[in-house]
Formats: sequence, C-alpha cells, structure tokens
Amino acid sequence: MRHPRPRVNRRDLLRLGRFNEGTPASNPSPGESRDGGDLIRASRPAMGSYFEVRLAANTPGAADLAGRVLDRIDELEAQLTVYRDDSEVSRLNASAHLGPVEVEPGLFRLLDLALRLGAATGGAYDVTTGALSQAWGFFKGPRRVPDPRTLADARARTGQDHLTLDPDRLSVAFDRAGVAINRGSIGKGYAIDRAVEVVRDHWWPTSALVHGGRSSLFALGSPPGRFGGRWPIAVRNPFQPETPLGVLRLRNRGMGTSGTDFQRFEADGRVYGHILDPRTGEPAFGPASVTVLAPTAAEADALSTAFYLLGAEAAASYVAAHPEIGAIFVDEGPADASPTVLTLGLTADDFSRDP
Repeated sequence: MRHPRPRVNRRDLLRLGRFNEGTPASNPSPGESRDGGDLIRASRPAMGSYFEVRLAANTPGAADLAGRVLDRIDELEAQLTVYRDDSEVSRLNASAHLGPVEVEPGLFRLLDLALRLGAATGGAYDVTTGALSQAWGFFKGPRRVPDPRTLADARARTGQDHLTLDPDRLSVAFDRAGVAINRGSIGKGYAIDRAVEVVRDHWWPTSALVHGGRSSLFALGSPPGRFGGRWPIAVRNPFQPETPLGVLRLRNRGMGTSGTDFQRFEADGRVYGHILDPRTGEPAFGPASVTVLAPTAAEADALSTAFYLLGAEAAASYVAAHPEIGAIFVDEGPADASPTVLTLGLTADDFSRDP
C-alpha cells in the first residue's frame, strides 16, 4: 500500500537568495543568472528521478502551491507508471486488446498527441515501444541483447498503427495482445505540463520553473524581479559536465533532452544505449545529446527522442516547417577540441554560447 506523502511546508522549501546560488548546471537544469530576485524551491522524488518547482519567494501561499504542484506529479506517476499493475496505463496495456478501454481525458489527450507526433516524425517517435523495452531489459531488467526470435516478436507488437483512439468515447483499443504503451519519452514532460497548470490556476498570478531531473522542464513567465525576462538554463557539456556549453533563456516554453549517456549497458564488448529506434527495434547511436524547445514539455520530450533518431538534417527540415520548435545538437568535436554544437530555429535571445 502506498502511503500519502506529507504536505510541503516552509521548512521543506529551500530559499535561494539569488538564482546564481541555485542548482549547478546539469543536463540541462536551471543555470546561473547574473541578476534576479529571491526564489524558493521544493523537490520530491518521482518517476525514477526527482522533480523540483521554483517560485518567487514573495508568492502568497507559496508553500501550499509548491505542495500542490508536487502532489499533481505524484498523481500522474500513479496513473502513468508501468511498474505498478494497478496504474491506468498498466491496466490499459493488459486489457485494450480485448476491446476499447475508456481512459481519463488527460491520458487520452496525451496519447492523441503522441500519435500526432509519431506521424509527423515518420515513426521516429512511437509511444508503443513497451515490448521493445521489455525485450532489451530496459523494463525491470536484466539488460540484454535479445535473440532474433524475441526481437522479431517485440517488433511485431510495436507500432502506433496497433492503436485506435475513439475521441467520442475517449477510449483506446489495441489490435493485438502484447502491445504496450511506453510513456518513458513523453511522460515526464507531460507531468511537468500538468504541474504547470496548477501554478497557472493559483489565485495569485505567479511565474515558476518546474523541472524533472536532468532532462525536462517548463519555464512559466519570467523570473522574479525581471519583468519580461527569461529563465536562464545551463546546457550541459556531455564530455565535460562541469563546464556548460552555453545558456538557454526561456519564457513560457518547454525543454527536453535526449542522449545515451543516461542509461547504457555493455555486452560482448559493445555498448548499447537505452534509446530504441522503433523502426528497427534496436538501440540507436546518435549525437551526444539533443535538446529541443517546444510550446510544451511533453512535445519537447518526444521530439528530442525523435530528433536523436532522425539526425540533424531531418530535424532541420522539421524545425523549418514548425517555427515554434528549436533544437541543439551536441556531438564530439575533433581531438583536443570543444564539442560541435548545431542550433536549429534558435535566435541569439534563445541561446548563447557565453554562459
């Protein structure tokens, strides 16, 4: 039985005198600011990572608001996790092949977004990679290289064409047993977006930065004391983590990052990353990292995975057709040189190499 988490109170909130006293640059996470106001922050583990909300210190009801933001993420983890048999996604995976299953409206919207992004990226993003994740041992382990028969079976149960969504009934159906929704590359961003809704609905208008671990965030409004300004986000150097590559500046925008340095395993002298290409069923080897900016954190999460698989040229075509999207590709440079950094759809106001 899962015990309810205690409410956040003021003793759980860490005040940041200035946000240049904040979290050190990670991949990416809130970075340094040369100016700004007081911040408070609250964090809590969830979804195999941790989530944090940052609010202006003078926000009325800040402690209660921070607690409600983190409670919303807990609620969504309970709905989306595949590590609990009683979650809505687990129940969906277990029974949707028997007939349409009605789902909560938010979950339906998430799956609808996932299918639209899958179609727009030519299948590079696919929400049905659960069977592949199981075959390679990224779900519950042990991590392994599947034999050809196991891999072929998992590929046969992968593909968003196996899903049927009914917007009138808000139902989901699978066309065969063994299809499995995998929210891993979109769920964290979706949880952040839903958490940001809590801040937007607060009785006192306020800005916030909500982030999940090292890979996903949403910057709402402007930092305290900087009307019309943007939240500074340090972009991590995958090869020298202590030295940021630059700073993103975001306002009312989501961000997601993908890269294989987060999870990997070695077998027979070969290294396998955790980003599985749904088109081949195998781990992909792409750039060191891809960071995407988008109107929502869910879109940014999903597109960072898709762009990692598509490569910079195809990603550039996508960004050209979708001006609301921006991206940063980081890869290894020549020996004894800095990494190569390619930006797509970003202005000097969005990203600076000078941290």
